[in-house]
Amino acid sequence: MEKFFATCPRGLEPLLVEDIAAAGVTDLKAIPGGVHFVADWPACYAINLHSRIATRVLWRVANGKYAREDDIYKLALDTPWAKWFAAKQSIRVDVVAVKSPLKSLEFITLRIKDAVCDRFRADKGARPNVDTREPEVRIHGFLTVDECTLYIDTSGAPLYQRGLRQKTVEAPLKENVAAGILRLSGWQPGTPLLDPMCGSGTFLVEAAQMALNIAPGAGGRSFGFQRLRNFRLETWKDLLDAAQDAEKPAQHAQIYGSDISPVAVRAALANLDRAGLLPAVTLSSGDILEIDAPAPSGILIANPPYGERLSEQEELAAFYPQLGSALKRKFAGWNCYLLTADLRMPKLMRLTPSKKTPLFNGAIECRLFEFKMVAGSNRPA
Repeated sequence: MEKFFATCPRGLEPLLVEDIAAAGVTDLKAIPGGVHFVADWPACYAINLHSRIATRVLWRVANGKYAREDDIYKLALDTPWAKWFAAKQSIRVDVVAVKSPLKSLEFITLRIKDAVCDRFRADKGARPNVDTREPEVRIHGFLTVDECTLYIDTSGAPLYQRGLRQKTVEAPLKENVAAGILRLSGWQPGTPLLDPMCGSGTFLVEAAQMALNIAPGAGGRSFGFQRLRNFRLETWKDLLDAAQDAEKPAQHAQIYGSDISPVAVRAALANLDRAGLLPAVTLSSGDILEIDAPAPSGILIANPPYGERLSEQEELAAFYPQLGSALKRKFAGWNCYLLTADLRMPKLMRLTPSKKTPLFNGAIECRLFEFKMVAGSNRPA
């Protein structure tokens, strides 16, 4: 059994626990930003393939106390890197620290890279090259106050990069955040789902994949574990074949998307088409303030603009009350979930959220507001 750490967007840790447990893992512990777990390699492959929430799955290869940069260099030098990958493979080192007394993360990153190369020279007479853009092997260092842990990344490119998105519009939502919101909303395939501000279609793609039981990692992307010496091709092929056998044929799944921007609708169309999901989704062009609900009840999910400039803030302050009335007028019987970094939204919409969940989209702290739209007036008699 090996020790791993799976990272995820802040706020989605309980969902990541569910994903890891679904791979048969019982020894796990959630902390802010991820989940520590102990598992065998088939479970690691399965989590990379099936988790919609994980950002990366990191394999722990070394851990030790430190007081100075030299202690971290020695820890990396004592680690048998050549056991796991070849000198001809390119590497990248990333370091994250929480409450570390050391001043420069850049210098620590450099010291770990030097130690890896020095160890390769000693063992193999050759050293790996550094490639910060598309490395074959990613090494991660994590520092606490007095402890350093070294990991090899089993995911490669972040897992939210499903290998599907071709076209994006401004400020796209990360796929694992979108999948997390769908899960937090309680949406189940078969329930009508509408994203009336669909942008390039992130919610729509994730929902259609869920409805058709398509594993998020089955879209033709590669993984870091495939480039390690201990990679077991047969095990991986069996997992991938089983995932592909479980997929349902593409058919209408009561998933609806629209956007006021024809450019956004075209981008969503291209992304759904590329993913082979177009039959599952009904797309149209329209203003959220004008469109009708596609069913008597269902779940509405949207990621409205946040407004970073003052002029945008003023526009949004005028837009939110209109949005509140449109939802009351047209979406009685629907549960509405709006992700925003603009905490004024509920007050300006004149609606009281029944739930608010803190979430991060990248570095942006957001809230997922839940509004249950009841038929008739929202005021008690």
